[in-house]
Amino acid sequence: MSDKSTSSSVTTNACKLCAPLGATVAFKGIEGAMPMIHGGQGCATYIRRYLISHYNEPLDVASSSFSDEAAIFGGESNIRTGMDNVTKKYSPAMIGVSTTCLAETIGDDMNAIMKRYILAKDEPIGPVVIPVSTPSYSGTHMEGFHIAVRGVVERLAIDPTPRNGINILPGFVSTADIRYLKEVLTSFDLEYTLLPDYSDTLDGPAQCDYHAVPRGGTPIAAIAAMAGRRATVEFGRTLPPNTTAGAGLAARHDVPLCSLGMPIGIGETDLFFEAIAELSGKPVSDLHTAERGRLIDAYVDGHKYIFGKRVVVYGEEDLVVGLTSFLSEIGAIPVLCASGGTSGRLAQAVRIVAPNHTPMTREGADFGEIEELAAKLAPDFVVGNSKGYGLSRRLKIPLVRVGFPIHDRIGGQRVLHLGYRGAQRLFDEIVNSLIAKSQDDSPIGYSYM
Repeated sequence: MSDKSTSSSVTTNACKLCAPLGATVAFKGIEGAMPMIHGGQGCATYIRRYLISHYNEPLDVASSSFSDEAAIFGGESNIRTGMDNVTKKYSPAMIGVSTTCLAETIGDDMNAIMKRYILAKDEPIGPVVIPVSTPSYSGTHMEGFHIAVRGVVERLAIDPTPRNGINILPGFVSTADIRYLKEVLTSFDLEYTLLPDYSDTLDGPAQCDYHAVPRGGTPIAAIAAMAGRRATVEFGRTLPPNTTAGAGLAARHDVPLCSLGMPIGIGETDLFFEAIAELSGKPVSDLHTAERGRLIDAYVDGHKYIFGKRVVVYGEEDLVVGLTSFLSEIGAIPVLCASGGTSGRLAQAVRIVAPNHTPMTREGADFGEIEELAAKLAPDFVVGNSKGYGLSRRLKIPLVRVGFPIHDRIGGQRVLHLGYRGAQRLFDEIVNSLIAKSQDDSPIGYSYM
């Protein structure tokens, strides 16, 4: 099936978010970092409100607060003032500056502005400043996320001293996914730098004192050491080749790159564990082997409820690919794989992970198109973020919430997707959603499976 979106002059409920939002999440995963938006105050407010709704944590996002004058003559004065204020108020170790559509449209050269700002100082500036170009008209929140990670690595990964351990670049995953990955790597006694790590900064414990810059994140010293690691593991089957943070480490510092799909389900997770076992020189532990075995047993137990069920899956491209792999192996039939991203690689990646299915794929899709196609494809359930709730309600089918954003349920930031453990959680939720649908539709109801 074609991966081209149908021709339309309008977008009806976009299946994507803005690029600076993704960059903000990436910057929040670095120790001592403060994200800053170069553009209008409304952009920073939107991003802050959107992230707070998903992560349920207080979240500061600085802004250069464009005025009408700045929009005409440029925002250099605004960004200078904003940087001074952020440095004074927060004392951050790093300021990650992402640009908005307005700043890019008027042609603000952030690298030049930052050089002039630093040179104008009587003494060296305190925080490291990393500007990235993230206008939303050139990409989604996923592009913004990866651009920010690449910018951080290019600027900070500067120590090529050979050392043990690996780098891991998981992409835009949940806080629970990050904690799980750290647990897996520790079980192999493998040293690592995981970037970014917002498992505490965006999902921290209750504290008596408020910290303006939350504790946690990948230390800047650990990022510097990435240039000397033995290898980099990077998740993403639709990432553009040669332009990712992992590819940059390979090109500049000869750090070998292992590119994998998101480890969702048994097939993709097996590849991840095989890679980690090879890199560590240690076998997979009994803990993970037992989790895999219980997952297979669950697949057998629930097969009669899921086999042949038709499913629409949407979201970020690499998440969609991982979910499609998982859904195919549990016996469901993906009939539509849709994303607001436009990498040009979604259809091929889906074919690789689901060779026995030929689902329709749509890049650059919005929810208007997804719902129109879903109504014709007659799915039994949908898998995606909260923005598909209206679609599932009108089609009267279950929505299994995954990914970002989840705004209408508690714990969206803690949804575990990765590994055998994540697949177990997803499988149970999907099967139980289908059983609940059958119970609700039954004229008499029943209380046994």
